[in-house]
Amino acid sequence: MVRRRTAPALAMAAAMALSLGGCASYETTAPRAARDRASAVSQDTAVQGVDCRKATCVALTFDAGPSEYTPGLLDILKRENAHATFFMLGKNHVVEHPDTVRRIVAEGHEPANHTWTHRILTEIPSAEARAEISRTQDAVERITGRRPVLMRPPQGRTDDEVSRICAELGVAQVLWSVTAKDYDTDDSALIQQRVLDQVRRDGIILLHDIYPGTVPAVPGILAELHRRGYTVVTVSQLLAPAAPEPGRVYRP
Repeated sequence: MVRRRTAPALAMAAAMALSLGGCASYETTAPRAARDRASAVSQDTAVQGVDCRKATCVALTFDAGPSEYTPGLLDILKRENAHATFFMLGKNHVVEHPDTVRRIVAEGHEPANHTWTHRILTEIPSAEARAEISRTQDAVERITGRRPVLMRPPQGRTDDEVSRICAELGVAQVLWSVTAKDYDTDDSALIQQRVLDQVRRDGIILLHDIYPGTVPAVPGILAELHRRGYTVVTVSQLLAPAAPEPGRVYRP
């Protein structure tokens, strides 16, 4: 079932912008820095034929699904030959939409982890944080045969302990540089404009495939990104030839 905009959900979502604007007690790695470091020791080409050392890339990501809107989103991405990273919630999403999860992987998109129930990992005991991540890892692997290598912490909130847990579980952490705040509006034109106003090379766009206004905004976003010369990629494509490093926090 799709999450509705309850007061707690709105409060949770609104805090996302604040969480990335405050002081951080952890180091972050920009996509270009990851690529440059990898290039110094490897000449391997990037993932799936895209080399973001040469192309002007931007990563498209969707959080908190899949939902009833995700199949329509996948139709759009297939038509536009674009790929995205899906940071999926386990409970009520991955387990409720296994066919959609399988389709995400089958159509070349990147499955990723957004925890089991969207609990704030920095505010719960380490054992519970570990379970929030590992339960979704297990669910995605059980459905698709593929274990995610990326995780987005709810509200973007992480710290050294969360990073340690992620390193042990084999997932890198991915934040973002572009948010449409689609949790507070169903105006697709506004969502589109917010994205396009913020996007820059090597950016990571955060959208949600659980809200009714988001999917209708995607065709216009893709069309304008292509017009501006961007190549739309997954997060792993953006980082390549670097491989996501477990525990590390990636942020443009």
